[in-house]
Amino acid sequence: MLAELRATALAGLPLFAPGMDVAGEIAVAAARQGERLGPGDVVVVAQKIVSKAEGRQAALADVHVSAAAAEMAEATRRPAALVQLILDESSAVLRASPAAIITRHRTGHVLANAGIDASNIAGGDDGQVLLWPQDPDASARAIRAALGADAPAVVIADSLGRAWRIGTLGTAIGCAGLVVLDDRRGQVDLFGRTLQATVIAVADAIAGLAVLVMGEGAEATPAAIVRGAGRWVSKADGPGAASGLRPVMEDMFR
Repeated sequence: MLAELRATALAGLPLFAPGMDVAGEIAVAAARQGERLGPGDVVVVAQKIVSKAEGRQAALADVHVSAAAAEMAEATRRPAALVQLILDESSAVLRASPAAIITRHRTGHVLANAGIDASNIAGGDDGQVLLWPQDPDASARAIRAALGADAPAVVIADSLGRAWRIGTLGTAIGCAGLVVLDDRRGQVDLFGRTLQATVIAVADAIAGLAVLVMGEGAEATPAAIVRGAGRWVSKADGPGAASGLRPVMEDMFR
């Protein structure tokens, strides 16, 4: 039984640029705060700093726009170059309107605008945007490996909207060393009933907690340490956040 689950934001991280060492900067920031990273901890990292370090920034002025993107841009009242990037990053467009373009990202995640945005990016007002990492699970594994032999689990988080709800919630898009889903089916409740459908989204819950302390605006704390989740941390990297995606054939809203 959990006694406490605690998230601590890491201050003093730099403004990341291509080629910078995310794991190294996190280790330095943790040491500066007196936070010793251990094998039962979870380090949650904002998607943006991973994307920046991996050089996933794009300039709208450099994008070649297709006829399909131009048509969708007119219908959704968005810059055609941005729509082209959304299409390039997506395996399917599920809905397209002036409110949002909902896509299935090539990683399998369903979200607005393929996760592309310009917030907290130098040049965002001048057509610079940031894309997701090419492979968020691989990025999480690389950061974990770089943190050392007794590395904590690593979650890469982004703030995503949810169907039927207002607002965004921190969500795991990359994961290494953490149980993504805690399947409670077959266990019993307080009254001895067998649980039929209870599967806990552990990685998403931890991402949501961490994003609350990391912030969404000018806080400049794009990483956090979560403690108390050691029961879900493993030595093996595991299958990653992609294992928590519902298969397309189970999509009831297509």
